[in-house]
Amino acid sequence: MREIIAVLHHIRSIHNVGSIFRTADGVGIKKLYLCGITPTPLDRFGNYRKDFQKVSLGAERSVAWEHFSSLSRAYKKLKIEGFLLVAVEQSKKSVSYERYRPRSKKIALVFGNEVRGLSKSALERVNVVVEIPMRGGKESLNVAVAFGIIAYHFTNQ
Repeated sequence: MREIIAVLHHIRSIHNVGSIFRTADGVGIKKLYLCGITPTPLDRFGNYRKDFQKVSLGAERSVAWEHFSSLSRAYKKLKIEGFLLVAVEQSKKSVSYERYRPRSKKIALVFGNEVRGLSKSALERVNVVVEIPMRGGKESLNVAVAFGIIAYHFTNQ
């Protein structure tokens, strides 16, 4: 069985992060790495945030998480632990997530900011970039929706 974790970098919306926690619980994601400005389930006093809990419905207590001030620190830890870094982003080097079949037993799915996505330097440090093909007029999906599609795909392979 695969070990899958996810990295959320500079996700702004507490609602998106709460939704991702709930989906992570549903698919069995082992841990979430919250990087940069990504909100955590706890406020600055160490109390659970009510606005977070409203969306995550308790998943903030069942899904392990860790906060990193920078994406670089998270990447470094994941590489030492032997994770394959799979960024979810549209780029010239990306491949359709439907076609990508990783052989690794340890996968870290990396998601970026709702508007800017992942930076060029963040993409250069991953093993592969996958994207969700867009068939309509819009160029992207909400990050929590994209997370659900990708998380279910990778956990069901």
